[in-house]
Amino acid sequence: MKPFLRQQLERFPVRLQELDFFLAQPEVVNDMARYRELTREHAEVSEVAGRYQLFQQRERDLAQAREMLEDPEMADMAKEEIAALDTELPALEVELQGLLLPKDPDDARNTFLEIRAGTGGDESALFAGDLLRMYTRYAERQGWRTEIVSESEGEVGGYKEVVIRVVGDATYGKLKFESGGHRVQRVPATESQGRIHTSACTVAALPEPDEAQAVQINPADLRIDTYRASGAGGQHVNKTDSAVRITHIPTGIVAECQDDRSQHRNKAKALQVLSARIQEKERSERAAKEAATRKGLIGSGDRSDRIRTYNFPQGRMTDHRINLTLYKLAMIMEGDLDEVVQALLLARKAEQLEELEVGMGAAR
Repeated sequence: MKPFLRQQLERFPVRLQELDFFLAQPEVVNDMARYRELTREHAEVSEVAGRYQLFQQRERDLAQAREMLEDPEMADMAKEEIAALDTELPALEVELQGLLLPKDPDDARNTFLEIRAGTGGDESALFAGDLLRMYTRYAERQGWRTEIVSESEGEVGGYKEVVIRVVGDATYGKLKFESGGHRVQRVPATESQGRIHTSACTVAALPEPDEAQAVQINPADLRIDTYRASGAGGQHVNKTDSAVRITHIPTGIVAECQDDRSQHRNKAKALQVLSARIQEKERSERAAKEAATRKGLIGSGDRSDRIRTYNFPQGRMTDHRINLTLYKLAMIMEGDLDEVVQALLLARKAEQLEELEVGMGAAR
């Protein structure tokens, strides 16, 4: 184990003792907010301290097994134990590295996924529809639920813009790396000469804010318009102004919802999307400043960043951020995104580990 990791881990048993002391104080027990905060930290610190204690015990076991090798009667038993520990210790170290990495508090949240057609006209809108299908199929595989919040259909199919809400366990943690430019190379159905066209869509994954965050927007900063929903939905939506569009005047950010027959529910959903977009704007601005000193996996959050190419003639998908190329495009378009998502998560962990090591070096 690298010295900087061991140095980090040594802090956890000490912090656990401090937390035990604080949680025994009457003034903390009487302050429920403080008590909840400390018990949550206690659970996290206990997990790391416990796994590190096990790692240290296994190190001692390994040292003892190596000493046993010198005894001819114990040598065979020692070799078996050494072989088992040589497998267990690296696995424990990887687990401890993962526990040390900073966690994004938004990872556990639901996600608003925005897909917008870009360059390429009708073909781009059709590809936006293909991306929507890909993500909804992936969500089904994960046991997540999806619902369309707003949609603007393309003239020949697909979507000019569509926003879906993805509900389930840790959806944002897996979808957050989808933000950016998605490029497609293929022969459009309308192309008589068989020429390959290139078009693009942009995707943005936004963590759904909790209600407390959503209502922090000043109502005086909002302009709310109602209108009749378009598209599918039966006769009812064409007779009442149930669709809602909300504009945040200071930033010009707009969100709309036409999914529900209830204007009240549409307004609530649109307000959540608006809050998510405002938070994402702030997050992107912070990320852009950080990107001046280092280029992270998520980059600046700029949607013009081309992150992925889908090449249909070659059956190839390439993620340019981690130089991953997979020749199973048909399966990917049917929602088989697990390999891509896992590769991105592993790359982010490696990046965080490097940042942790650099930070420790700077601190010294």
